[in-house]
Amino acid sequence: MELAHSLLLNEDALAQITEAKRPVFIFEWLRFLDKVLVAANKVDVKEKQKKLVDQLTGLISSAPGPPTRKLLAKNLATLYSIGDTFTVFQTLDKCNDIIKSKDDTPAYLPTKLAAVACVGAFYEKMGRMLGSSFPDTINNLLKALKSAESQGRSEILLSLQKVLSGLGGAAASCHRDIYKNARSLLTDRSMAVRCMVAKCLLELQNEAVFLWTTELENMATLCFKALEGSNYGVRVAVAKLLGTVMATALMPKQAAVMRQNVKRATLEEVLELMATGFLRGGSGFLKSGGEMLKGGASVSREVRVGVTQAYVVFVTTLGGQWLERNFATFLSHVLDLVSHPRATQTHVEAVYSRRCVSFMLRATLGGLLGEKAQIAAGKEICQAISKQMRAVEAVVNDISGENKAGAADVSASQHVMVCALKELGSLVQSLSATASPLIQEPSIGLVETVTSVLLHPSMAARLAAAWCLRCVAVALPYQLTPLLDRCAERINNLKSSPEAVSGYSFAIAALLGGVHQCPLGIPHSKGKLVVSIAEDLLRTAAQNSRLSLQRTQAGWLLLGALMTLGPSLVRYHLPKMLLLWRNVFPRSQKELEAEKARGDAFTWQVTLEGRAGALCAMRSFVAHCPELLTEDVIRRLMTPIECAMTMMSHVPAIIKVHGAHLKASAAMVRLRLYDILALLPPKTYEGSFNALLRELVAEFTLTDNSANTTTSLLRSLCHYDDSVLMGSWLQETDHKSIEDQLQPNSASGSGALEHDPSSIYLRIPVGEAIPGPLPLGVSVIDASVALFGVVFPHVSFKHRLQMLDHFAECIKQAKGVRQQAVQLNIFTAVLSALKGLAENKSTLGPEEVRKSALALVMGALDNPNPILRCAAGEALGRMAQVVGEATFIARMAQTSFDKLKSARDVVSRTGHSLALGCLHRYVGGIGSGQHLKTSVSILLALAQDGSSHEVQTWALHSLALIVDSSGPMYRGYVEPTLSLVLTLLLTVPPSHTEVHQCLGRCLGALITTVGPELQGNGATISTIRSSCLVGCAIMQDHSDSLVQAAAISCLQQLHMFAPRHVNLSSLVPCLCVHLCSSHLLLRRAAVACLRQLAQREAAEVCEYAMSLAKRAGDGKDNTTINLNITETGLEGVLFGMLDRETDRKLCSDIHDTLGHMLSSLAVEKLSHWLKLCKDVLAATTDVGGAVVFEVEKDEEDSEKKDDDDTMFTGLGEDDKSKPSVAPRWVTRVFAADCLCRIILLCENADKTHFDLAAARSAKAKNPKGDLLVLHLSDLIRMAFMAATDHSNQLRMAGLQALEDIIKKFASVPEPEFPGHVILEQYQANVGAALRPAFSPDTPSDITAKACQVCSTWIGSGVVSDLNDLRRVHNLLVSSLDKVQAGKGSPSQLYSESATTMEKLAVLKAWAEVYVMAMKIKKEAESKPAKPVRSGDEDEDEDDVGADVLPPDSLITLVQPELPSLSRLWLAMLRDYALLTLPAEFSSQLPPDGGAFYTPETIDTARIHYRSSWAPVLHAVALWLSSTEFGAGEEKEEVPSAPSKAAALPQGALSTTKTFDESVKDRMHLMLGVSIEFLCFPRPEEPIEYVMSCLHALCTLLESPCAKTHISEDQLLAVELLNVLHRLLLTRDPPAVQLQVTAVVQETIRAAQDHLQLQKTSKGKNEEVEKDSEPGLGEGVDTGELVPGKSLVFAAMELLVFVLVRHLPHLNTRVKESPSHVTLRPQRLPEESARLVANTVSILAELPSLCSPAGSMTILPTVLFLITGVLRETAVKTSDKSVPMPVSAALQGIKTIITSPLARVESIQTQWSSLVRSSLASVLEYSQPDESRPDMDEVSMLTAITLFLLSASNELVGVTVLQKGCLDRFRNGLNSSDPGVQARCYQLLLSVFQHSSRALSTPYIHALAPLMVEKLKAVERSRPRTAAELQAVQEGVRVLENLVGMGEEQNRVQLLALLVPTLISYLLDENAISSAPQVSKGLHDFALQNLMRIGPLYPSAFKIVIGAAPELKTRLESAIRANQASSKAKAAARLAQPTVQAAPTITLKKSFF
Repeated sequence: MELAHSLLLNEDALAQITEAKRPVFIFEWLRFLDKVLVAANKVDVKEKQKKLVDQLTGLISSAPGPPTRKLLAKNLATLYSIGDTFTVFQTLDKCNDIIKSKDDTPAYLPTKLAAVACVGAFYEKMGRMLGSSFPDTINNLLKALKSAESQGRSEILLSLQKVLSGLGGAAASCHRDIYKNARSLLTDRSMAVRCMVAKCLLELQNEAVFLWTTELENMATLCFKALEGSNYGVRVAVAKLLGTVMATALMPKQAAVMRQNVKRATLEEVLELMATGFLRGGSGFLKSGGEMLKGGASVSREVRVGVTQAYVVFVTTLGGQWLERNFATFLSHVLDLVSHPRATQTHVEAVYSRRCVSFMLRATLGGLLGEKAQIAAGKEICQAISKQMRAVEAVVNDISGENKAGAADVSASQHVMVCALKELGSLVQSLSATASPLIQEPSIGLVETVTSVLLHPSMAARLAAAWCLRCVAVALPYQLTPLLDRCAERINNLKSSPEAVSGYSFAIAALLGGVHQCPLGIPHSKGKLVVSIAEDLLRTAAQNSRLSLQRTQAGWLLLGALMTLGPSLVRYHLPKMLLLWRNVFPRSQKELEAEKARGDAFTWQVTLEGRAGALCAMRSFVAHCPELLTEDVIRRLMTPIECAMTMMSHVPAIIKVHGAHLKASAAMVRLRLYDILALLPPKTYEGSFNALLRELVAEFTLTDNSANTTTSLLRSLCHYDDSVLMGSWLQETDHKSIEDQLQPNSASGSGALEHDPSSIYLRIPVGEAIPGPLPLGVSVIDASVALFGVVFPHVSFKHRLQMLDHFAECIKQAKGVRQQAVQLNIFTAVLSALKGLAENKSTLGPEEVRKSALALVMGALDNPNPILRCAAGEALGRMAQVVGEATFIARMAQTSFDKLKSARDVVSRTGHSLALGCLHRYVGGIGSGQHLKTSVSILLALAQDGSSHEVQTWALHSLALIVDSSGPMYRGYVEPTLSLVLTLLLTVPPSHTEVHQCLGRCLGALITTVGPELQGNGATISTIRSSCLVGCAIMQDHSDSLVQAAAISCLQQLHMFAPRHVNLSSLVPCLCVHLCSSHLLLRRAAVACLRQLAQREAAEVCEYAMSLAKRAGDGKDNTTINLNITETGLEGVLFGMLDRETDRKLCSDIHDTLGHMLSSLAVEKLSHWLKLCKDVLAATTDVGGAVVFEVEKDEEDSEKKDDDDTMFTGLGEDDKSKPSVAPRWVTRVFAADCLCRIILLCENADKTHFDLAAARSAKAKNPKGDLLVLHLSDLIRMAFMAATDHSNQLRMAGLQALEDIIKKFASVPEPEFPGHVILEQYQANVGAALRPAFSPDTPSDITAKACQVCSTWIGSGVVSDLNDLRRVHNLLVSSLDKVQAGKGSPSQLYSESATTMEKLAVLKAWAEVYVMAMKIKKEAESKPAKPVRSGDEDEDEDDVGADVLPPDSLITLVQPELPSLSRLWLAMLRDYALLTLPAEFSSQLPPDGGAFYTPETIDTARIHYRSSWAPVLHAVALWLSSTEFGAGEEKEEVPSAPSKAAALPQGALSTTKTFDESVKDRMHLMLGVSIEFLCFPRPEEPIEYVMSCLHALCTLLESPCAKTHISEDQLLAVELLNVLHRLLLTRDPPAVQLQVTAVVQETIRAAQDHLQLQKTSKGKNEEVEKDSEPGLGEGVDTGELVPGKSLVFAAMELLVFVLVRHLPHLNTRVKESPSHVTLRPQRLPEESARLVANTVSILAELPSLCSPAGSMTILPTVLFLITGVLRETAVKTSDKSVPMPVSAALQGIKTIITSPLARVESIQTQWSSLVRSSLASVLEYSQPDESRPDMDEVSMLTAITLFLLSASNELVGVTVLQKGCLDRFRNGLNSSDPGVQARCYQLLLSVFQHSSRALSTPYIHALAPLMVEKLKAVERSRPRTAAELQAVQEGVRVLENLVGMGEEQNRVQLLALLVPTLISYLLDENAISSAPQVSKGLHDFALQNLMRIGPLYPSAFKIVIGAAPELKTRLESAIRANQASSKAKAAARLAQPTVQAAPTITLKKSFF
């Protein structure tokens, strides 16, 4: 392929390759040339032009295939437009000669077509440059047109279209000729030609004025004729032509009008013309006038559907503004169509016409108009409805019967009503809450108007009105309850009118069916109301025969609708329902028999309708309340059902007696019966299988049915992939709802509500706008087929055989059309049965069953009906799957092989080739591997059969199935298949689109098979890859949208496997163009592909899209692509699409694509994305006032413009305004969600986004950089716009965004005003955004969300001024009043659970505010207001408080509400506690619900409680703790006035409990809720709840009441600790672990206090020395701690877990494991350090909870752990600080060693050995060791000193330990670090001074000499740093102390050591001035000490000084020098050293 990439064709290379590969080589070269010519240097091109032209023209005559000729023509034209144009006329002549040639052989055809294509391309590219040559060319083409075959005709028409577009108005002279010649071809046999003519005429009408003036009527007639017998493609093309011509006739294009004086058509004329097509079809006016008037044959459906599409094109072309202005005219015209008797000749035709009209309205109104205009349109529709209704009422009330024509009007009016109401409903539903002005404005009176139609005489109109009401209720849920009430009231008042009973019951049923779409639901009482109405109707049905039918139907309809409300409501009415059901049917066989004899035709009709209704209600029950279907209920349901089955057999006899009009009612009973049986498990009705199957088989084999009705299920049972064979891809077009009418099965697409009223309350199938049940005849057959599939797998083999044989017999008996119908139904049933078998994993049965089935299926593989062949193939595959035996499969395959080898007819070749595909599809690659080779070779051969395109299609389709199912096994056949695919792509004419679609499927399957290998670089893989790319390129260039869609999905596959090889620069622009395609499937494919590309390469995708927009802007490509890409880029286009598209899959893909783009680009292109969101959100229009104003403006406009102006408001300006529909609410909600995502993305990307100062400086450095905080005002504005919109969904999204903004920006400071935050300036906006959410008419969910935002705002601390806060605070206060109002307000609109949600949200918000307030208060209290003297800290703590708190603290806002709040909070927690009980305790729940929930809504209430209990728990804990468990509140309540006690029954009751009991209750409640939650916090619970819960526990346990409570019940405390341990195992965050330790600490403290109390009380009683008392504490005398009962054990478990988690080396097992690597101890992170420190402190407290014996059990562990922590964490730090765990460990050692245990005699020896072992451990750990160079010696020495000082008795005389200690101190003194020396001196001093001389003496003896030496050495090396100086000073201090400790007689010797040392530190007076600061410091220090020592020991001092005269002189001179410096200085100096001598290393805690 690489050889093909050259400017000139590489002819040598071409000659060398095989014949078969040449076309591909040439095509590849042309592709390359196409890219290169545009970019190449013009000079190069001109040089080689001659040779190139020769090569290209040479190719014309080489018979190129369709894609090749297209490219060839394009390249030639490009070449001439770039290079010289000298030889263009030669080339043109050459082409013309070829066209004129008389050679008609098929071989010469491709050459001719290539010449035609070249001519077209020349004119398109160069147009007028070719000058006057065009008349000859055109004539030549037209001549050729007459004699050409269909392929030639298509190609010539295409060229003519290009000639016209290139020449524009210049070709006017030929326009008439072209028109005359093309006209006749509009009714050509070939559909492809018809399409081409339509496109050619469309091009012609741009310039040829006569087309839309004089020829307008003829054009219309022509188009109508062209539509007869058309296919989808023709309908689309012709509709486009017709619509555009009509639009142009109405509003001509300026240029054309300027040239000729044109008479314009009026709107009436144009619409009249279109209407003829809709009503009379293409048969003209005069030809068949006679039978026309008699109302003969109806319009062909294709024409009607085509004209419908044309109407839509017409309106779309004129644009949205035109529609707004002329909507009234358009509406009345369209509604007239459907009231015309010709449109509604039969019922099915009427339904079809209605569907067409609905489609017109929906496609224009729904797509072209913005929300404001839609509301205006809604108003018009309302007026139309009320006008119709007035006319109907006039007729109905006209008793005299003068108005004979009236009756016909009434029946016509029903269709108008249906269309108008359906559109009104869709309109309101799509507007959702934005439709409120339509509903609220009294002048429109929408609800009254629609309700009035409920009394229309026609059932269809009543149902449509009911449906419209359902839409209103779903769009505006606050209307739901009032509407229900209103209908209920009317039905009770108008019980005697049959229409009213029927209409209002429809409405109630529809409203109930809509409840599931309204999350807030309806009040529970409405269910009871409906039940009572229904019961009443059923009870009174028999009283009045005129009404009995309606009342019966209405009663059951209501009960069926009630079931949709779900089990929580139905549960209450179930017993009554079961009774009603039982009573409708006879109880026994006897009654059944007796019944037959009674009654007349009417009573039987009522009976049958009643039973059908009852079965329908049962079905609804089974479908909507599966939870209630217990064994017992099913058994009780089966009684009436079995009775109904028995009754079925009697019905034919009854019909015989009473008349055929009962048939419909009987069919209804059967339908309902089949429906319910299909939902129940077949086991329940096994006994009745025989009778049932007889009925079912009779039903679908049409035994008793003279009509040839066919089922509609066949398509859905066949495989979705087979759509290309069955044409069911039409289901995936924008025209689905009208194209359905043209499908071949019975009544297809004629769904209408009146066929089955129960569908009004059922869920709508996905993708439908309105339920459309098919006519009863079809529905019954469908239901029987479905049920057959359910039952078949449970039937015995014998019966299966009988049925299959019976089927064969039925098919044989039937003839002609009937045979087709029977066969279709039987096949659908067999497929349904096989599917059922596969789903049940059961087998088909023994050999004879298989044989019979196989015979049946094989027979249909040769059926001329393609759908039947499809079904047979599918059945064959399914049979192979179910049988699953290799021999059986082989036999089936072999049959087809043989057939295919011999057969020559199309039918059997297509059928059997599909059979092969289906076999592989269902058996998979492994099961059918041995047939693979044969299958592939046969299918490859069939695919090359050019004589029949149908065979090619089916063979290729089967091949694709085989490739798909074989997977890697197919790898060996990839190359031959691929080369076949390419060959066919290059040769099959483009008009055979199905072949191309199947080729696309094959290519896609092949790409998947090769898969990731495609990335490789091997020769074969490269060839495969380039073949795939060429294939995709050919398909991308195809004219058919489905083929283009296949190309895109192939490229998408390629991109998945080999992304580097897919060229995005050409793919992305192509996708962008397809986004505007009129074909849904193509738009879907394009968006799906973009979604995948955006996942990986969003940035590139957006860039390429923008570059395309730029190119289109520069106008380099004169191909004017209709692209709407503006500066908003592809993102903007996608947002725009969201407003227009209704397809769910497409919209979800657009959401995903935008999501991927957002994730990867939003942070870099912040402004761009924020602007996008802002533009979408800013489109919010204030709908309320706008409507009126809009109308006035239009009137003014029309006055101002005079006629000339209106002439020119042509299409020009409308083109620009096409995408001008303001974004709809759904898109705005999506934009608001995007806003939240952007904030989140920025948060994850960079913290600078939330720091204004940093952001400003970053922006200054890099102006292009973009940071979120700089856009804060925009963010707030967007959130505000969204939060105050009409649409509820948007309000929710806006409030969510607001909350996110507050959370993220609350703490961002404002750099210009220190102490303030940036959000302060937006207080007004936040307040204004929140206020509307608290208005009384706001839905509960919005109020609940707003409460959340309020609490976030108040708690965020942004607003510090109390008055500003009050604004938002008052909103919460007002909603608190609502909560206190109690349950069930009279005007309740939503369900009780909505009220629950709102109330709980309010309480939660208050709780959050209170928690925050208490936090602020606590912080304010802990900050000392005045510098407190350190000594008095403890006493001062209590009276800091009220006076220090900031006066405007939050707490003052909450205080007034606290009494009521605390009561509500506790009530809420009580509810929550009960609701969390497991199901088996449900009997304990209060029967009438809790404080905030009702028993009916218990399930939904649980969810709301779950989301709000945690903050409330925390708040209650704070409140209990601060009020000593509400000690105050009871006292307050008792003395209060008696009236209050009466008003508050709870209050009055609670006073009767003693205070202790209420404490106990509350304590149990709090602990119960917390422990229940912490036992198993669900993973989806936010971590904040866990924290809230722990905080609450902590706060609670701080209060003394709680402490006593938990310590008295030790098991409770143990339980709590066990739960916390479990929590630690599951939750990681350090914050949680820290909080857990805090709770443990409080629990341990509580236990300590309790033990202390016990000891004191016991001590008082017995007056014993309490230390020696062994009895108290855990472990009593034995020292045993029982797991599960012992608090200490539980605490140890938890604490050990924490320690080992953070310091794994504590675990000895880790060290012993072979994989262990000794690591240096690392510095722990801050949080872990704090955690370990807390843990150690708690550990040290544990022994105090034990008895002495018990403490000896745990002490070894405790000491081991604490010394271990010391070892692991004693690491030197850079700032010399002591790590928290170290200080905690030291403190712990001290706590333990100084505990009173040491004085308990019974454990003396154990105690001593423990202390010694611990010291030994510390010594061992502190041994200097090269593996731990950064060990902190100071901490270790401190620990050793602690032992020596606190446990001196145990350690005296233990030489081993003593030696170790001395070693460590020596090391410390010899340390190179002066800090260590200093600390060592300090510690030694404390040891030397120890009271026990036995301990200190050995140390003094051993270490004093060393110290003296060290100090003496200082003279030689004076200290250079402050630290060294300090070490010397500390040493001197120790010596001084030793002197003081010595006895009088030894003092001289001691001083003789000290004084000379000090004197040696003095400097002489000369040196002093130049000495460094530290040296001077040493001098001063020595001098002062000497001057202090002298007076202390005068005699000894004298002796020492006297002994050495040089000392004396040195001292004297120093003193003199000192005095010489001035007195002031001396004073200062004296003060200085004392300061300096203070130790600079201060430990965090004082240990001594």
